[in-house]
Amino acid sequence: MSTQSTRAAARLMVAPSVILLFIWMIVPLALTIYFSFRLYRLLSPDRTGWVGFNNYAWFLNSPDFWTAIINTLLLVGGVLVITVVLGILIALLIDQPIWGQGPLRVLVISPFFVMPPVAASIWENLFMHPQNGLLAAVSRGLGAEPILYLESYPMASIILITSWEWLPFATLILLTALQSMSSEQLEAAEMDGASALSRFRFMVLPHLSRAITVVILIQTIFLLGIFGEIFTTTQGGPGNASTTLPYMIYKQALIAKDIGRAAAGGIIAVILANIVAIFLMRGIGKHLDA
Repeated sequence: MSTQSTRAAARLMVAPSVILLFIWMIVPLALTIYFSFRLYRLLSPDRTGWVGFNNYAWFLNSPDFWTAIINTLLLVGGVLVITVVLGILIALLIDQPIWGQGPLRVLVISPFFVMPPVAASIWENLFMHPQNGLLAAVSRGLGAEPILYLESYPMASIILITSWEWLPFATLILLTALQSMSSEQLEAAEMDGASALSRFRFMVLPHLSRAITVVILIQTIFLLGIFGEIFTTTQGGPGNASTTLPYMIYKQALIAKDIGRAAAGGIIAVILANIVAIFLMRGIGKHLDA
């Protein structure tokens, strides 16, 4: 009887938090769904009405939509490959007993605490600037013309900037997993004549599989909503060369002032994000249960 009373009291105490969280999630989603079926333009507020699936049809048939989808997938895939590969290599490096190991780890992790617009501004003005940037100085030193990275290679530039931001996160997770590995097993394999490459392939990499899975799952969720880096640097251009799905939604909401179409794009983005999450959980999330 006391156990049932305790459970009832615990549920009663948790209920306000659950209800608040439910309202916090459902109300914005419900309003987004509502406006996605209506004609609602800020420049002509007197023209309103129910338009059914017209907003969704316009968004899906827009020539920018599939470009935005491809750019979003390129951004997510490119950043994941760079951060996982370099994260493993950097984790292996700073896990070694070297001089200045503590300050080195702080320097490696510090870019993760820089806000996205600030990080994008740093790369745009200090590295990629065609006149005063570090990369332009290197190009002139080699006798070549400076490259307009943000104009000539917009998506590659965005991927590079975003990878720089998320590399510390991947490195931290992988380093933590690497430090939990038994050093006695590595030493025994080395004494048995296993090469460094064999030890990495058959011992270190399988040990890091869970950490790699966590990095991919968490980063994918956040990378699908990347916006600040694009807004600060390329603003979706040139043309729509670096327009992703979140930035396309932004253009409809705050540039075109069409809330209805922007809401439809938001719902499409939510559906696509859930599809990606389901495939990720079924495809690689099973490693977490191993």
